[in-house]
Amino acid sequence: MIQFFHVYKQYFRSNEALSDINLSIERGEFVFLTGASGAGKSTLLKLIYKEEEPSKGQILVDSVNSTFIHPAKLYKLRRKIGIVFQDFKLLMNRTVQENVAIPLLVRGEKKAAVEKKVNSTLALVGLSHRKRYLTSHISGGEQQRVAIARAVIGNPKILIADEPTGNLDTELSIEIIHIFEKINASGITTIIATHDLNLINLFPRRIVKLDKGQLVLDRPCEAGG
Repeated sequence: MIQFFHVYKQYFRSNEALSDINLSIERGEFVFLTGASGAGKSTLLKLIYKEEEPSKGQILVDSVNSTFIHPAKLYKLRRKIGIVFQDFKLLMNRTVQENVAIPLLVRGEKKAAVEKKVNSTLALVGLSHRKRYLTSHISGGEQQRVAIARAVIGNPKILIADEPTGNLDTELSIEIIHIFEKINASGITTIIATHDLNLINLFPRRIVKLDKGQLVLDRPCEAGG
């Protein structure tokens, strides 16, 4: 599903953000990407959805070498990937349902189909009762659920989340990870970047750890996970 072959990323003359990354994530896996701030987690995620380009190496996403994708065809890659951004990137002056509908409206889907998918996706994340609220009028935890719903409404093959629980307390963080588990159970490959080791310990999943741009640990899912 996702393969990195000797991938390097260097910004200008600074130290390498990523150094010789070799990594393979199979279809349907649930992976925690961890490491201290500045370890290279966000950079690795951005390389997957091609917001950044590798300085060296090759990246395959769903059997396609992203290096050779023509800019005009980039949307085809990104439609396969749902992204939950660290800062949500929601439209605060729009309602919850309007935010969630955006990916489908961009694709030109019919209004009736969009409404049906919005309702089912909001039910998945437990926000049906908030769909007509302005996004600015709901809590941070609820805004995170809106961001997740928007990321998965287009039925992506891959879901990427960058520190999705960074601003939430432990109880809410656990609820959010349970939502990701439900999404993953539907067959969507799920990659969550987090530095919260307590959270990782609660959910026995594959752990990929970066340290100063290097892959220092790749631990498979523990038994029973």
